[in-house]
Amino acid sequence: MSKQTVLTNAKLLEQELDEGSTCGFCRIIIDESGKFKSIEQGSDAEAAGAQEEGFVVDLQGKIISPAFVDGHMHILLFGSSLQQIDVEHCRSLGEIQETIRKGALEQSDGPRVMCRGWMQDATKGVALATDLDEVDELKRPIYITSKDLHSTWCNTAALKELDIQDTADPEGGTIHRDENGNPSGLLSEAAALSIVWPFLAKNRSFEENLSSVREAIKTYNAAGYTGMIEMATDDFIWELLQHLHAHEPENFTVRMACHKLVSPAAKVEDCIGQVDSAIAMHEKFNRTNSPDLHVAGVKLILDGVVDACTAALSQPYNQTTGTGEMLWQDEHISAVVAHADKAGLQCALHAIGDRAVRIAVDALEAHGTPGRRHRIEHLEVTRPEDALRLGKLGITASIQPVHSDPAILRAWHQLLGKERCGRAFAYSEFEAGGARLAIGTDAPTAPHEPFPNLHVATTRRSGRQNLGDVKGLGPVNEIAPLVTLKAFKAATLGAAESCFLDEVTGSVEEGKSADFVVVERSDEGEEGLMGWRVAETWFKGKKVWTRRGSRGSC
Repeated sequence: MSKQTVLTNAKLLEQELDEGSTCGFCRIIIDESGKFKSIEQGSDAEAAGAQEEGFVVDLQGKIISPAFVDGHMHILLFGSSLQQIDVEHCRSLGEIQETIRKGALEQSDGPRVMCRGWMQDATKGVALATDLDEVDELKRPIYITSKDLHSTWCNTAALKELDIQDTADPEGGTIHRDENGNPSGLLSEAAALSIVWPFLAKNRSFEENLSSVREAIKTYNAAGYTGMIEMATDDFIWELLQHLHAHEPENFTVRMACHKLVSPAAKVEDCIGQVDSAIAMHEKFNRTNSPDLHVAGVKLILDGVVDACTAALSQPYNQTTGTGEMLWQDEHISAVVAHADKAGLQCALHAIGDRAVRIAVDALEAHGTPGRRHRIEHLEVTRPEDALRLGKLGITASIQPVHSDPAILRAWHQLLGKERCGRAFAYSEFEAGGARLAIGTDAPTAPHEPFPNLHVATTRRSGRQNLGDVKGLGPVNEIAPLVTLKAFKAATLGAAESCFLDEVTGSVEEGKSADFVVVERSDEGEEGLMGWRVAETWFKGKKVWTRRGSRGSC
């Protein structure tokens, strides 16, 4: 008996979004290797004949879309965050304290109180350990990761176990201190990445961390993803991923490309040494010999974030004379890009402010190979001339529309002013200049679900109902949003192209892996894409997730 699968009464995404389309339903055959064998117009009457060809699934007119590929995410941090206390909705110190107090009571058996989502403007940028010392009756260490992941706010017990009293600031990071030189509660940029993250990961068991990765993949499948680009891989995360991929393939139902994080260092030789480690990993695990889990390249974090006034701008922030600082020396960026490019690695450069973006583009122009599909992450504040250079140089614009949600940008007008806000998140300019767009979420800095992300991309209106009344919030800028079909492409094929997986996945085409989602519309009258739901997720021709209660679900 044939093992192929026949999907009947399916509507392709392009047909659904094309108001002028007169095409009917499709019949899709998936061969026994899990690839699309044929995609053709087929009527209800043909479904009976399909019974003889293999296992038949009647989709009852639901939409078929390529499965999503998250172009930028953090797998272990995301998996861990699923069990953490969320303070993103809090607008004041008092609300943060009360939320943690209640959450700590519900999590009384853990050795630490882990929280996420702190917005700097909720406390006017102040983050003191003493403000957290009384919120947990058990006096446990408390860690609050900022929404953007670039800072960690600790209480006194946390600072004590980190043991950083005599630790020097790492290159590109700050351990904030009081007037007596004692750590005051905040670790930012490289201090959070190189001190807090490794400490917390190593103080959880291997199985606990592995469980977080399993849960992350499961949650991503439920949202319609079968691909992701991990954007801060270190040796510990890589060990977890390798273990799961090798020993639990039934739980590794995604394709994952990883960018090894390269941290700034005082000596360029130390930076190059980190790249050499990535090169060695890439030689063993690349898209040819390990397509489902491979090392694609390296990642450099060039600047900070706007909310903390650490994104590197060409002109000062409105409320300070500062312009934000580059976390890397220019010559070190050039050396790393040149070394990685020569070895065939892709470079992913985090650049949020316009000064950082200019430096990133300059480095890739001078030392990168256009066909390498190097990329710049975030691109939140850019100048028109740099927006146009991306396409000319073959640089992928790795964007996260969910970061442009007006619900989380309430402080931006005050920090940047009207003119710069009016140029923020210039996605349609990148596209007009010929740049490849790869949409991601940067989870857990933002929600991982694809449809709210695409809603913001195509409307510039908020998709964050959990943050209160957002209907009256206007867009931060007036630059034209992305067209819906192009936004979908950027979140599927574009993200796959960015890591050279477009010949395998990213679109519903004959010969490609049958990685797709079945979509249905909600009956609750929600606006546009906010009313779309994933009913099923398929990976390599096999169903890996089904929404209970979806119409026609198994």
